[in-house]
Amino acid sequence: MKQYTIPLAFAGLFSLMLAPPAKADAWNHKTKLDFSEPVEVPGKVLPAGHYVFELMDSNSDRHIVQIWNADKTRIEGTFLAIPDKRLRASGKTVIKFSERPAGSPEAIKAWFYPGALIGEEFVYPHDRAAELAKANREPVLSTRSDLSGYMNKSMNSDQDSDAMQMKKAPVMAVKPTGEEIEIIEIYQVPKSPR
Repeated sequence: MKQYTIPLAFAGLFSLMLAPPAKADAWNHKTKLDFSEPVEVPGKVLPAGHYVFELMDSNSDRHIVQIWNADKTRIEGTFLAIPDKRLRASGKTVIKFSERPAGSPEAIKAWFYPGALIGEEFVYPHDRAAELAKANREPVLSTRSDLSGYMNKSMNSDQDSDAMQMKKAPVMAVKPTGEEIEIIEIYQVPKSPR
């Protein structure tokens, strides 16, 4: 599998495209990424470096993302995500970032595997989601459930049980005003006038 570097020097970029990884990894969407600067994921900041993103091999939920170190000897975290749809698939990996103030690490909003119309939008802890929503002036997915216990599970943990717990976590969206709303409210498309 090839290794890809994501230059984060372009602060404020909404998404970055990368070369496609090997097709053999299509089932779990395994993608090897390099970040040249720290990036934020729900509940933690990943230092600049090499990482592997993949969907967890679980019978209970296909929207749980695991992030590993480059050689997959240490899990950096297991994260709840919900499907994020785009209109056109790209032949490259796409990472969407939430804009952040200068000097702060970019927060990963979503990850799309090459050729996929459905990506993974990360769910942030409620308080952090409220901060990101206010800073970005857009709703951010959140949960009040404490998922921090799943972040650093070892490879030998009961992954299906963890996935079931994550799947049960209620997910809302936080508006820039701090108001919690149902997820469906941020994805509704207004009707066009006739």
